[in-house]
Amino acid sequence: MRFQLTDDQHALRAGVRQLLERRFGHEALRAAVDAPGRLDRGLWRALGEAGFFALRLPEARGGVGLGLPEAVLVFEEAGRALLPGPLVATHLAAGSVPGAATGETVVAAVDGELVEWLDGADAVLGDTSGAVPLRSLDPLTPLHRVPVAGVTDPVGSLLTAAEQLGTAGRVCELAAQHARTREQFGRPVGAFQAVQHLCADLLVRAEIARVAVYAAAVTADPADIAAARLLADEAAVRGARDCLQVHGGMGFTWEADVHLHLKRAWVRAQRGDGDTQSEELLAARLAG
Repeated sequence: MRFQLTDDQHALRAGVRQLLERRFGHEALRAAVDAPGRLDRGLWRALGEAGFFALRLPEARGGVGLGLPEAVLVFEEAGRALLPGPLVATHLAAGSVPGAATGETVVAAVDGELVEWLDGADAVLGDTSGAVPLRSLDPLTPLHRVPVAGVTDPVGSLLTAAEQLGTAGRVCELAAQHARTREQFGRPVGAFQAVQHLCADLLVRAEIARVAVYAAAVTADPADIAAARLLADEAAVRGARDCLQVHGGMGFTWEADVHLHLKRAWVRAQRGDGDTQSEELLAARLAG
């Protein structure tokens, strides 16, 4: 079994990263934070035109005809960029909900006890009767809770793991960059052993999660997916917290992006059949 990416897979990942940097860079991210609950439909259609949602659909049905490993690479880049919206639900609905594959239709879905972007979606899969809005930690992920939990698609869980992997990789980059450039007592903070240990732990967790996620994309085995999800959740949440620690007081400021990665990682970790925590407990985790 080989996990080394092919030239085509490298090109796919590079192309998606370039698209997101062009269409959803830092300024667009901050604009989305300032206007929570509103999706950029132009960006959504651009994702559809690029084949983001139809990636795994057969070419005979108007799709790209690629597989789960390629989808994982694409969603990893989406997680890295903090791309908002019900990406997983719309991707899974391509081929069954008209317009989902092209990005013309935004699809939300009940995942465990939560529904993301219920009010902003054109179509919702699952029973949302009795849905109650929650105050989400993540300003870019509006949430509702439903009284009857929905079934989690294993592929959706793996794609969530890929998003978490993207966050884990990005916060590792941010921590290393800050450690090299921020000076304290006349030296870069990365020269101090405590900071070096934090950055090393960040990298180790991210790479272990990467191996697990990529392997699960190849095998598509439910047990492998479950393991990958656990490792990716840990790498994203603990990685974002350690990145915040490396940044020190700057990491707690609204102007820094670190807190956005941490909040998104927390919210993603609540998807699916795991222990869905209350709004109050989620808020307590931010303080703790």
